Amino acid sequence: MVFRPWKKVWTAVLIFAAVGLSVRVAADVPSEPAADLKAMLPRLADWKPAEEARAYDPASLFEYIDGAAEAYISYDFKELVVGNYLHGASKATMTVEIYDMGTSLDAFGIYSAERSPESRFLAVGVQGYLEEGSLNFLAGRYYVKLLGYEGGDRTVAYLNSYAASIVSKIKDPAALPVLLKAFPAEGLAANSEKYIARNFMGFKFLNRGYEASYKRDAQEFTAFVIEARSAEEGAAILKQFVDQFAKSGSVGKAGAGYRIKDAYLKNILVAPAGVFLCGVTKIKDGGEAAGEKVLQAIIQALSKK
Repeated sequence: MVFRPWKKVWTAVLIFAAVGLSVRVAADVPSEPAADLKAMLPRLADWKPAEEARAYDPASLFEYIDGAAEAYISYDFKELVVGNYLHGASKATMTVEIYDMGTSLDAFGIYSAERSPESRFLAVGVQGYLEEGSLNFLAGRYYVKLLGYEGGDRTVAYLNSYAASIVSKIKDPAALPVLLKAFPAEGLAANSEKYIARNFMGFKFLNRGYEASYKRDAQEFTAFVIEARSAEEGAAILKQFVDQFAKSGSVGKAGAGYRIKDAYLKNILVAPAGVFLCGVTKIKDGGEAAGEKVLQAIIQALSKK
């Protein structure tokens, strides 16, 4: 009997950032050696496998998640194992998906693209969230998705049991990416932080970054950080960034950085900070002061790294 799990359709938000030279941590390398994913599948009392576990690599992932495969592969996806289970005493079933993303940073990236700030969050692994009939969580280099069916009022308990079993087999659950600490807490929308590996704003020259949403001083806007490999490369990226917007908007100097006016991203503030490029976008007219406060706080935080 083959179960077809519910397939979640989502659109990745284009965001990006990177970890600075002095704050480069385990997020840039595998958080632990690659594991035998099938060995990580739970073996719980009263549950039995409905079929042989299936494995997918980057070449075959599209066979399982169709159009979403490209988003996972953009985060250097390594392997997926899928197990389906039957509960012996009821009609309940469980589908387990364990994605090995290679590093905890890339695992956070795909996790952050799928979570919503309005989700019901749980202390599972680094972080997890519940949706109707499902529990998704981040732990080390792994992104795990659990989908329960026909469990009735026991569904959440079943999901938690499966999650606990999987987490117990991960030696280094790790933590949220360290660079998130550069975003000031005041006005930060909880759980809005995101990471994308490639093509921020759709630009090929912008890669590996962080983004976070803010509600501050009656304004709503977005802050971001980009890392270059050197100050020289950072200057070149900043020039490309400014030149790109100069084609369709207005650009003016503002201290060491620039103020940019764009039809879609509204007012943009951008400035260098060592090997980092920092910015704030989607600022409405008259809200520049609020954006400037956040930008300066980010620059100050990065200067301490």
